[in-house]
Amino acid sequence: MKRIVKLTLKPERIAEFIEKFPSRKEKILTMPGCHDVNLFQDKKDPRIFFTISKWDDEAALNNYRHSDYFRATWAYMKQGFDDKPQAWSLDELSD
Repeated sequence: MKRIVKLTLKPERIAEFIEKFPSRKEKILTMPGCHDVNLFQDKKDPRIFFTISKWDDEAALNNYRHSDYFRATWAYMKQGFDDKPQAWSLDELSD
């Protein structure tokens, strides 16, 4: 299962977000059922980022979303949002 999250950041938080992402990625990859996490930045609007992660299933993703690490990170990140985050969970139909 893939998870896509769209984040629109305040301009003053962009550099910090990019700088801290690698350490956050390492931590997320230690969560059971997570196989990959990548960060993308929109070409036209540098405030817009997407994370695309790969999980065993919805249960693994939900275990992460209910973890202390996620709660603490999300509480901090919310201060830097310039718009409401959006998220999608997708089933991969082809390799």
